[in-house]
Amino acid sequence: MALETLLVKVKTALSHSFDTVKSSTIAPTSRKESKHEKSNVDVLAFEIAGLMSKLLHLWQSLSDKNIIRVRNESISLEGVRKIVSNDESFLLGLACAEMTENIRHVAKSLSRLSKRCKDSSLRSFEEDFNRFANSGHDPHCWVLSPKEMEAKSRRMDRYVTVTATLYKEMEELSTLQSSLRKTVDQSDNIQSLSIKEQKIIDLQQKIFWQRQEVKYLKERSLWNRSFDTVVSILVRSSFTVLARIKLVFGLGHGYPASLPRSLSASATVHPTENPNFVSKLDEKKDLLNEFFESNSKILKPPASTLGAAALALHYANLIIVMEKMIKQPQLVGVDARDDLYAMLPSSIRSSLRARLKGVGFSASDPALAGEWRTALVRILGWLSPLAHNMIKWQSERSFEQQNLVPKTNVLLLQTLFFANKEKTEAAITELLVGLNYIWRFEREMTAKALFECSNFNNGLSNLQSSAT
Repeated sequence: MALETLLVKVKTALSHSFDTVKSSTIAPTSRKESKHEKSNVDVLAFEIAGLMSKLLHLWQSLSDKNIIRVRNESISLEGVRKIVSNDESFLLGLACAEMTENIRHVAKSLSRLSKRCKDSSLRSFEEDFNRFANSGHDPHCWVLSPKEMEAKSRRMDRYVTVTATLYKEMEELSTLQSSLRKTVDQSDNIQSLSIKEQKIIDLQQKIFWQRQEVKYLKERSLWNRSFDTVVSILVRSSFTVLARIKLVFGLGHGYPASLPRSLSASATVHPTENPNFVSKLDEKKDLLNEFFESNSKILKPPASTLGAAALALHYANLIIVMEKMIKQPQLVGVDARDDLYAMLPSSIRSSLRARLKGVGFSASDPALAGEWRTALVRILGWLSPLAHNMIKWQSERSFEQQNLVPKTNVLLLQTLFFANKEKTEAAITELLVGLNYIWRFEREMTAKALFECSNFNNGLSNLQSSAT
């Protein structure tokens, strides 16, 4: 009887808790509130934390240290120079355009949230942001000084961390409640009554403390902050990030007084030597009204690139598979070799057949095998980083909606996206020819070793037989 009474109480409590969640979810529409009256962001805290994370990453990527790295390292990668471009101004233009495109995407999501604010100036964020991008006009003085932005960054970082913790704890609470429901509903027998009762009591206790933890985290995280509060932080940060991009890459005129040119000469980059880049913004006033559109056009890959052919990701996977095979060719079976061949597009198959035409079936020259190994290591040395960067860049954006952790600093120019298709395929073909030789060499050496071992064993057996 005690267990039955406990089960009734637990089921009632569970039903009440779910009804409460349901009513709290639909309450805003049933009360016929004005669209600006909802005070807290509630479940949108997770989306907002994602936006904050992206803004933090953008701001950090624009630091003096990272800009120097872009200027001196990223655009100087051997692979970038070989198959993307050796035009420094073009490469810097790609870096600038990508960062500008990133802040544009953040602003697009932010403009949707700003419509929920009570402050009319925040609700007009989209128009003001585009105006600032085009003309540098900042009527609300939203651009922060570097010192103010650093303080704001620390605050946002705390919000992101606590909100990410809240998400995990809410997931844990949901798991505990699901376990309790299953325990209550499961069939029982006389022997397990006391065990079941104790398990229910333990789960209730865990749920109680888990709810307290969730409640505490909601108070500290974005969950209980108003739209005006969080949007204000995001708006000011967005303006500041865009101002920093313009400052670092020397775009436009009229920098806000609150963001002085603090960069050293080595950190500031001005990719304006390329006549096809954003320098045109200073020549034609009509283009100034299309700041983001002009930058977006720069990111459109030329017809000669892997990006235009939609092969960048496929070739990245292909290169990584070959890299593993080249490191341990003796472990590559016939099936794996066939699978690799199946990955090849028709253009590479044709060039591979042409290269292998007339090549003999024997691969027993150790010197030639050594030369091929050296050549393959050299090619992979500059080609492999671009392939791995392509995977990183793509995977990061595939999960960006749920990504609340710091991101990598991989830029699109460091991937295969803008790589010349013809040059990349030539390098891949060379890898395949070399892999074909060392693969056959390893098989022949293994077969020879086995044959010699077999002859030795046979000789030893004959010797033993004659001795007896």
